[in-house]
Amino acid sequence: MTLLAPLAPVADGARRQLASALRSRVAGTDAQVKAERIWGAEGPRWFTPDDPIWRVHADAAMFPGGIRALLLQSLHPLAMAGVAGHSGYKGDPWGRLQRTSEFLATTTFGTIEHAQEQIAKVRSIHDRVRGKAADGRPYSASDPHLLAWVHATEADSFLTAYQRYAVTPLSAAEADRYVEQGGIVAKALGVVDPPTTVAALRATIEGYRPELASTAAAREAARFLLVHPPLPLAARPGYAALAAGAVAMLPRWARQPLRLPWLPVTERLVGRPLGGVATSTVRWAMADATDERRRAAERRGTSV
Repeated sequence: MTLLAPLAPVADGARRQLASALRSRVAGTDAQVKAERIWGAEGPRWFTPDDPIWRVHADAAMFPGGIRALLLQSLHPLAMAGVAGHSGYKGDPWGRLQRTSEFLATTTFGTIEHAQEQIAKVRSIHDRVRGKAADGRPYSASDPHLLAWVHATEADSFLTAYQRYAVTPLSAAEADRYVEQGGIVAKALGVVDPPTTVAALRATIEGYRPELASTAAAREAARFLLVHPPLPLAARPGYAALAAGAVAMLPRWARQPLRLPWLPVTERLVGRPLGGVATSTVRWAMADATDERRRAAERRGTSV
């Protein structure tokens, strides 16, 4: 027995408590019901545990990656107008997060039948989300051009976060495969010709840059995400570390429009390490759930 052995039950209890808190925030109070439907259902799936998209979307790096994606998405005035006008991200931020996490989990890990049900549900919602931005331009959430922007920022952010914070990053070929696999879901949602390689993904984002702008709505969303998150005080330091890791991954051109400083030395010495520690802590807390998911997949086999 080591000197630290008596502390093991305490550490395990703390880990389980943190995991429960994360799960209720991200998946909702009915997290167990959703998990059983996603992981327990029999039937063919688009992806297997060995696929890059499974590895990326199951990792704790999705937390800083998700924050980065939201910050980037806010820079498109029409996409941000739709979020501000219809998503309820301020009034019900956790509800929005839970719906997004359920969609990602179902389309990545669930059966094809359940994934297609989720996609149909989201497409139905998108069909009803339309209006005019502050500059008078009309927008529609079902616009393939806006859908492509949202998809590109998510894929790029999730991949960037995984490559920076994962224990074992993807190889170049696996990263291309991740982009290709993400395109399967994006195409089903209405994206036309989604990118299938990392190079094409980066080119897609670069192509949108002339359309991006610093708007009051985008800056307000950034403040909400980074300065005034809807969290109890005890949870804010951990979230701040994840947010610091997210900001450290933003491209330089995205900083000024969101009024975020470019401090490369500080981010290299502080932001990135904080993001790494916070992501590792979340990964530690999620260890049991990750193992359970893999065992469930192995029991079913890996049919696609």
